[in-house]
Amino acid sequence: MEKKRKKDLLILGILRNSSTPLTSTRIAQELESLGHDISERTVRLYLQRMDAEGLARQTGKKGHEITARGESELDSSRIIDRVGFLSAKIDRMTYQMSFDLNTTSGSVVINVTIVDPRQFAKNVDYIARVYGDGYAMGHLMAFLGPGETLGHITIPEGMIGVGTVCSITLNGVLLKHGIPTVSRFGGLLEIEDRKPVRFVEIIMYDGTSIDPLEVFIRSGMTNYMGAVDTGSGRIGASFREFPAESRDLVEQLAGKLKRIGLGGLVRIGLPGQPLLDIPVNEGRVGAIVIGGLNPVSILEETGVRAYSRALAGLIDFTRLFRYDEMESRIKEYL
Repeated sequence: MEKKRKKDLLILGILRNSSTPLTSTRIAQELESLGHDISERTVRLYLQRMDAEGLARQTGKKGHEITARGESELDSSRIIDRVGFLSAKIDRMTYQMSFDLNTTSGSVVINVTIVDPRQFAKNVDYIARVYGDGYAMGHLMAFLGPGETLGHITIPEGMIGVGTVCSITLNGVLLKHGIPTVSRFGGLLEIEDRKPVRFVEIIMYDGTSIDPLEVFIRSGMTNYMGAVDTGSGRIGASFREFPAESRDLVEQLAGKLKRIGLGGLVRIGLPGQPLLDIPVNEGRVGAIVIGGLNPVSILEETGVRAYSRALAGLIDFTRLFRYDEMESRIKEYL
């Protein structure tokens, strides 16, 4: 059964990677090129069964193509291979970011939330309060219009993309100054009297294929309304570690970032000492960084359906504007 399943996945993978339907002969050739000696007749038998199970479908004499169910089966089977993908993506985008703190030019990492502009406009006040209360990664943002593409995301007609600065931008700036950053986990940070108290939920970056804050948002576990209304709630944040010797420089750079609108460092600990009860490795300091998706996450709590993707791509710093301009800028999309 295990061997049969592996062959199913091999065939599904070949079908997905093809832009046109494939015959059993062509699939057998592709399998051979990958080092798998499977006859055309065997491939044909597999395809017949996969057609019956809804994993593939025949398109006349042209051959077979993968179905939506086949796509889902392939994705589910490879989830173990994808564990740790987020850590790799964080490292990759940290290196790709070109922002120069001294010249305030270059690209920064942003998250993108796709939402109906009319619904967004109705909730501008709530979003502004998240920024104003310091629960956002700085005070800058961007709008992407219909048809605009960032990374693998294209904004659909009738919608807008709301770009918020990703906290990974901090990693990129520190790296440019010779400070390596270890991103440990994303979590829900409990706030009382507008001060961080403890992490109540965490997801390790090297054990997930999806951004932790995306999970918490979709699960309805956040409480931004409480955070802005009473100063007590649950917001997105992450935990980083830096070399202990870099502590003073990290604070200096974080101060400069804050002055240009990219601040997000909530608190930095002492060398080798726990921070909010989170243990820190010897020779390092821990730090809490605000979640980049926080401003738009409050939309879910107001009943607005929105699709958010963290680490969506890179955008030039000149595209960003202050959050207090969003009410006037959203009008061009209504």
